[in-house]
Amino acid sequence: MKRQIPILEVGGVLISTSILTEQFCCDLSQCRGACCIEGDAGAPVTTDEIGEIESSLDAAWPLMSAMAQSVIDRQGVAYTDPEGELVTSIVNGKDCVFTYYNYPPHEVKALPAGCCLCALEKVCRDGHSSFMKPISCSLYPIREKHFGGGLIGLNLHHWAVCEPAYKKGRELGMPVYRFLREPLTRRFGEAWYAELVEVAEALQNEM
Repeated sequence: MKRQIPILEVGGVLISTSILTEQFCCDLSQCRGACCIEGDAGAPVTTDEIGEIESSLDAAWPLMSAMAQSVIDRQGVAYTDPEGELVTSIVNGKDCVFTYYNYPPHEVKALPAGCCLCALEKVCRDGHSSFMKPISCSLYPIREKHFGGGLIGLNLHHWAVCEPAYKKGRELGMPVYRFLREPLTRRFGEAWYAELVEVAEALQNEM
């Protein structure tokens, strides 16, 4: 029988307690950005995000591969997947079009050569764009689900390529919600995140 994960409500958002209790910290030196190049669909995006991506495209374009540029020329920055969800365009059925690799002249010395990075995030951090990347990417391994009546639920997703991140999180004692403080705050606001911390600490005291 599948174990049921308890659910809490924080500021009108349903939260899987695993987000508060499990530990996670991205370890790019081990996974090399596999989440951007594995799978069979792009990252979920909203219509507003598509507009933001298109506004950032000129800045990100030089970092992208010729194949990715060709895909965007043909179908745009996003498409509707078989499940009817808007997702970023992909290359060869798996790679996000906005990936680039950590080789000179774009090398990040703290990461191994060949590590997969995000062109949208790069140009934003360099001050050439105001759009970081789709919130679905920033929130991973949290996945957002929308129910009727505007209800939102947040679940923790487990994927084999992220096992190094779960291992590193346990070593550092880093709960998922604390590792993802910035994107959670960006998505739901400072007051909501502060309430989430209070709920997490109360839960910890009960354990």
